[in-house]
Amino acid sequence: MKRREFWKGLLAAPAIPAAAAQEAARRTAGLAPITIKEVRVIATSGGGRYRWIFVKVLTSEDGLYGIGSASNHYQPHAVIAALEKHLAPYMAGRNPDRIEDLWQSGHLRTYWRNGPVNNNVLSGLDMALWDIKGKRAGMPVYELLGGKVRDAVPCYDHAGGRDKEQALDSVRKSIASGYRHVRVQLGNYGGGGFIPKGEGNRPEGGFAGPAFDEELYVENVPKLFEYVRTHVGFEPKLCHDVHSHLTGMNAAEFARRVQPYQMFFVEDILPPEQIAWYRHIREICTTPQAVGEVFSHPYEYLPLITDRLIDFVRCRVSAIGGITQARKIATLCETFGLKTAFQEGGENDPVNQLAAYHVDISSPAFGIQEENGFPEQVHEMMPGCAQIRKGYLYGSGKPGLGIDIDEKIAAKYPLPPIPDGGPYGLDRTLDGALVKP
Repeated sequence: MKRREFWKGLLAAPAIPAAAAQEAARRTAGLAPITIKEVRVIATSGGGRYRWIFVKVLTSEDGLYGIGSASNHYQPHAVIAALEKHLAPYMAGRNPDRIEDLWQSGHLRTYWRNGPVNNNVLSGLDMALWDIKGKRAGMPVYELLGGKVRDAVPCYDHAGGRDKEQALDSVRKSIASGYRHVRVQLGNYGGGGFIPKGEGNRPEGGFAGPAFDEELYVENVPKLFEYVRTHVGFEPKLCHDVHSHLTGMNAAEFARRVQPYQMFFVEDILPPEQIAWYRHIREICTTPQAVGEVFSHPYEYLPLITDRLIDFVRCRVSAIGGITQARKIATLCETFGLKTAFQEGGENDPVNQLAAYHVDISSPAFGIQEENGFPEQVHEMMPGCAQIRKGYLYGSGKPGLGIDIDEKIAAKYPLPPIPDGGPYGLDRTLDGALVKP
């Protein structure tokens, strides 16, 4: 085509409609800049005995905000003070799009890093920022993390009883309701290892309550799994939580004794102060180990992951810094062939559950998620709660985290009084010494 004819054709072409031109310009220019207008703290009991702390980050764009979880059941008021007195004024006026930069500055602003309270604070902020980014993009957060790599998130159920017969009945109910993975306990944590109240050789005038005995636990709990496997076979994937009650070679011996029952994992067989013992456990058996419910420092995992001494990284997203940190841990697990098993727990909240869901469903390193259900009033207070159906967790599919909070309903359920300071309940041995949880 000659040059003159080309320009004639170009001039004769229909003009681009004004609306289309404006839309093209908007997409080319990107979204308008926004700032953090307010960081609001919402504390609620959820109509039960919960001690939930939510962070609501409001932006300069009218109606645009994000929700995050900063819940800490044992130090809620410390977290509230840290949010209101320190984080909120620090974040005012900053750009919420800069999630990584805000995480790093929020992490370093306290000078001493990785304390559990500041990690709760960081988690609340971080989840809220991902919620905002998803809403601005019109996508669920998992799409921003690379999209789904599975159709839904499988969960494990909780089963147990005072004796092996009750535990077996509970396992069968879990299987009948659609769960393929089931955690089995004898009563509470440490169950199977307690000497009854007042019994046993004790110091005069000393501790008289139920006393934990490691050797008794190592003897009794493997028998529970022998009994359950005999009756339900090896199709269900069974887990067990030692809850850090064992030490040294007792932990190794326990792992060896349950190996014949093909555990999906044994959780926190050792306290976090004794993680070097996992190397000894690896040397004598192949029972998969899930570790880290009480970890708050992400670098605690490094030697366990890089030396492949454990199989599942088990932490709470709201305890380790939020989605930003959880996805980094998941990537590290993928690199070294481990899996995630994010902790949920009975006192946990729906926002943290969904934060875990978005990382779970987008990560190749996902292993399993702990189930958690909430009463009806919580679903009313927090529209968009995740749903568990036949052992699978489903998000709402809405942009962002996909959940909201009705502040008026939340205000009807203030935090309950904490007369004793809200400590975690601790077990003791016959001589009155504490057992680490």
